[in-house]
Order: sequence, then structure tokens, then C-alpha cells
Amino acid sequence: SGIHQGGWRHPQAATTGGRNWPLYRKIAQRAEAAKLDMIFVADKLAIDDVYGGHLAHTVQHRQVGWSEPLTLLAALAAVTDRIGLGGTVSSSYSEPYTTARQLANIDHISGGRAAWNVVTSLTHAEARNFGRSQHFSHEDRYRRAAEFIDVMKALWDSFEEDALVVEKSRARFADPARFHRFDHQGESFEVQGPLNLPRPPQGHPVVIQAGVSEAFIDLAAQHAEMLFVVQPNRERAQQFYQTIKERAQHYQRQPDQLRIMPGLVPIVGHSEQDARDRAEYLKSLITVESGLSFVSASMNIDLSQYPVDGPVPDLREQITGSKGRFQYVIANAIEQKLTLGEMAKRYAESLSFPSPTGTADHIAQQMIDWYQHQACDGFVILPTYIDENEDLFLSHVVPRLQDAGVFHQDYAAGTLRERLGLRKPVNRFH
Repeated sequence: SGIHQGGWRHPQAATTGGRNWPLYRKIAQRAEAAKLDMIFVADKLAIDDVYGGHLAHTVQHRQVGWSEPLTLLAALAAVTDRIGLGGTVSSSYSEPYTTARQLANIDHISGGRAAWNVVTSLTHAEARNFGRSQHFSHEDRYRRAAEFIDVMKALWDSFEEDALVVEKSRARFADPARFHRFDHQGESFEVQGPLNLPRPPQGHPVVIQAGVSEAFIDLAAQHAEMLFVVQPNRERAQQFYQTIKERAQHYQRQPDQLRIMPGLVPIVGHSEQDARDRAEYLKSLITVESGLSFVSASMNIDLSQYPVDGPVPDLREQITGSKGRFQYVIANAIEQKLTLGEMAKRYAESLSFPSPTGTADHIAQQMIDWYQHQACDGFVILPTYIDENEDLFLSHVVPRLQDAGVFHQDYAAGTLRERLGLRKPVNRFH
């Protein structure tokens, strides 16, 4: 239903609870018609139960139920032709061999359009669904993520692209020299290899990472090709852009092989007043409970123990969930002397992403301004809610970006990786 925590209540919102396949298909095809580079499916492995110690506030005040990303992407591959297909994978609660097979197969089915967002997961509720009483520590889960990514890449390389020769007359199906055991024995995983299906068309599906913490920056500088980031204003985005590109060079990577994509929650109106009215109406749909349950789960701290109309407690050192984002959110709320309820409702509007509000011309110009001042390489567009019948961003803002010459009129040939200007990885075993 979109990212705004009141959006599901909008009369025009398609509130699916993860059940409406025709709607997912329509969204993907609508995005492809607008020539967007990718459709991306986020994920979480539990229903939040942190606020109040149970899930009642979550299921009553927020939409729950969503589609599992990889099976959905495989289905969308069959009903689209050019648009990239990205989805979330948890390195904390997935096995590399299974995940490498699934993503390789989606890349084959789609003709080289797969991407995957590596997340470390956030909550104890997710941990309890996978046999753990508590989630990994921040440090442990990022070490595990680094190992997970490396094993995934080794698996994709282990069955070389030219391994199959299929010489029927000589009874020679494949070249044994093109298959590679690598016998990985690490802190978190033991994997023999090789993978049992051919290397993906892209070599490796495009690696996405999302976050802003110091641990994230270091991991992303080594591995990420697209970065989904939270930057509340252009100045902070410019600083982050420079930091991550310089950190990538420290790891002998070329800066142009990282695409920095801040999230954006646009509210498009037919006039400035229309846009402001839309924004105010959406705000009126947020309940305090929806905001508090969302923030509690994201930080892994039960906020029900603090008065809603009291000051925001300084919990920055206690966060075990989304550290980088909420250290900023809390600091900002304390500086502005917000109550806990005010902070939660404000966060529920856009999850700290910038939310430009205005006409299509106004929003397009803000995006161009960020791009031209090296604050980003592009944007992740996060709708406030999903309207089944129209999308003003796609129908009004995108054409203005195309007319300004900063966004393509049509898809270029090749894989998703090639269209993004990302080099195909050299096979480590070749």
C-alpha cells in the first residue's frame, strides 16, 4: 500500500495484504511503460511485535501481509520484458546455496534483469522465526553479511558460463574443468560448491545494499553496486555521496561502479495547493499507535514504556535494529523538543526520506538539483500509497525528467547491469 503509514487508509489506496497478483503485475507493467530502471520489492521476515510486547498494535493500525520477493520476481519476469527486478534477501536468515540458485534462476528467466538487496534484518521477532531467541548483534550480523555475499559470488562463478558443451556424438555433456569446488569454511557458513545451474547472464545479479550506519558504509564500499540510502536533505546526501565513493576507492573499486540512490517520497499535485492538501490529508490518516509500533520494531526497543506526550528519551546507545537511521531521528527529535508521539507520527509520514510536495515541475526540478550537485546518481521512488488507477509521478514527473535530458526516453539494449553502466564481474575461477 505504499510507504506512508496512513496511506493504506486512503480511499484510493489498493490495500492488498499481499494477495493481489493482478495489481503487482499492473504496477510492474506501469513502471516499465514509464521506462523506470527497476521495480523493487522490500521484505521483512516477521510481523512486528515489539510495541507493548505483542502484535496487536501492528495488525490493527498498519498493513500487514506482503508478497515474498523472489517468487514474486520470478512471476514478474514472465510478464515484463525490460525493467529490472530487485528484491530483498536476509543474509541473517538465508542460506547462500539456496539463495544463489533462486537468484541465478530469476536472472536466467528474465534475460539478465535480476538484482538483490542484501539486508541483515532488524528484529528479535524475525530471529524467533528462525530458531534464535534474539537477533544477531549489529557487528555480528554485518560480519555474517560480508561472508554471505562472498559465498554467493563464489557460487555464481563456480559453474562457468561455457561449461556446457553438449556434444552428443562424443557423449560429452560438459567440461569438468569448468566446475569448481571451493570448500568454503567460514565463521557462519560451510559451502562446498559448485552451484548446480549455470552462471547468471549478468555474471552476478546486481548487488543492492540499504542503510547509512558506519558498518553499512564499509560493507557497501566493498560489495554494493546500488545503494538505497536515507538522506533527509541535499547537503547530507552530498556528504554521504563523497564519503562512500572515496571509501570504495580505498577498496580498489572505481567510484562509477557504485550507484547512490536516495529514497524519495513525492507527493504530486495538480497545483501547489492540491499537493499540500494531499499531504495534509495523508497526515490525518496516521495513528500514533501505527507510528510507535513501527519505530519500536525498527529500533528493537519497546516504546510503550514511555509516555506518548512526554519528551523523546535518548535511546541512541540502546538501538540494536536500524542504528544509522534512528540515531539521526532521535537526535533531531530531541533538538526540536518533540514529544514521543510527535516523533513517531512524523517518522510514519516518510520514514525520514525527503518528501517533496508540489507540482510535477517543482518535484522534477528538486530531483535535477540533487543530481546536478552530486548528491545522488538517481532515486528510489517510494509511493505514499498505491493507486490502482493512476500514478501522477510516472505520468507527470517522469516526462519532465525526460524532457530535461536527465532520464532516458527508452531502454538501452542489454542486461540490467549493462544499462546501469556496471561492469560484468570477472569469474574468479576462470
